[in-house]
Amino acid sequence: MEKIAIIELNEKALKLSIYKVSNGKSAIALVKNQNYALGEELEKSELLSPATKNEMLEVLKVYRKLIEDYGISKIISATTSVLLKARNYRGFLDEVYNNTGLNFVVLNDDDYIKYLFNAVVNSIDSAKGVFIYVGSYSTYVVKYNRRAILGSITYKIGTYSVDVKNGNLDSVVKNIRAQLVKEGFINDLEDDVKVVGMGDAFISIGRIAKKIQKYSLNVDNNFILTRENMDKTYQFIKGLELDKIRKIKGIDYDDAEKISAGFALIKAIFEELSLKEVTISTANLRGGLLQVNVLSASQEKFNDLLSNSLESYLEFNSDEFSINQSVYNMATILFKQLKVMHKLPRFYVKPLRIASFMYDCGRCINRENYEKYGFDKIVFSELAGVTHRELLIAGFICVCQNLDDFSLNDWIKYKDILTDEDLDAVRKLGIIVKLAVALNASRKPIIQDIVCDILGDSIIMKTVSETNASFEVLEGMKVAQDYKKVYKKSLQII
Repeated sequence: MEKIAIIELNEKALKLSIYKVSNGKSAIALVKNQNYALGEELEKSELLSPATKNEMLEVLKVYRKLIEDYGISKIISATTSVLLKARNYRGFLDEVYNNTGLNFVVLNDDDYIKYLFNAVVNSIDSAKGVFIYVGSYSTYVVKYNRRAILGSITYKIGTYSVDVKNGNLDSVVKNIRAQLVKEGFINDLEDDVKVVGMGDAFISIGRIAKKIQKYSLNVDNNFILTRENMDKTYQFIKGLELDKIRKIKGIDYDDAEKISAGFALIKAIFEELSLKEVTISTANLRGGLLQVNVLSASQEKFNDLLSNSLESYLEFNSDEFSINQSVYNMATILFKQLKVMHKLPRFYVKPLRIASFMYDCGRCINRENYEKYGFDKIVFSELAGVTHRELLIAGFICVCQNLDDFSLNDWIKYKDILTDEDLDAVRKLGIIVKLAVALNASRKPIIQDIVCDILGDSIIMKTVSETNASFEVLEGMKVAQDYKKVYKKSLQII
């Protein structure tokens, strides 16, 4: 296992991220963030002030010390093109290198698009689509297909360059649309193309939209911002004074003018492209830097984002006693064998896959009653390639390994996302996961297969094994009572 440090300097902050990397998988170990109004300072004077330079240099020295303490094997330092606005940026970067040994690379628009693209396609499950990044000084619209960039347009317009002080927001939106049309906008999108929104502006509008919609799940990535909800949110923001906008909780930056500018930009893009919805991604520059500079060398581009997420989870959370892969394999066999009984469609395969692979993820809180604590671990695990509904179902499946832990009150909290069919499914699939765990009681893949026979009010599970599976059968029969409670049939394992 190696440790990688990524230092990012942009118009708002100086960030340090430390990752653990092993076998092409990664996990975040530390994040430090120091805010600076660098963009505003450079807009006014086109110079880095001595005070700002000294403060950032001192922070970088601390970051360097942390990097040494963590035993970092590789450092990636990058700054956005905002630094080029400073006439004294070269002297500052030289000073940084002389004092810390950190060699910052200044990213141009093409570099930035490349890194953002690699980040977004590894956060959202979409074979082809368009991602739109609304930044502080630039907006990128990028078309892609099968993980290759087909084309892109860069607009020199962002949340720092849109003036919302003079005039109402509607007129600002109209002016932005005119500018987009003048510079040539992508307007030939196919109906099946997914549109992904990136950047603080999209994340902020998504958070406020969730409040207005009374959306029950506080997860940003993969939130679907519909045109209807977008319009309601825009009307809400348009009717607020700047002081009130500053008080909205949950947004990433405090400047109300920048928030309003971001909303105007996104509103204009929605209208110009006639978008029905946008999927919001929390992918960011550091994720792209890690993917391109570290992970791609040891990891082929993968189409199954969920598989990569689950394997990453296992890479950093397993030990010599872990049986997660075996539980997942057995749960898959049981799902197929019991199809005539559970009668669930293929949609539930992915949630079952998550819940069985992470069946014991709650052990980090309580090793004895881990089922009860698995819900939050799954739902807030930042798994890629999975919808909010699938995440919630997987979390409740994990809980339903112990039916006594399942609370209908907890379920009702998410009634805006989940369905009545889901309620039936989580109980049935929870028993399947519990049975899959029991049939791996020796913590070895002793049972290779299961064959089920249904006889009236009973079901007989015949184990296929080359060695003695008596302990697995004994443990499996402990699930019989819960099985009958949910499936309404007696269970016999032989």
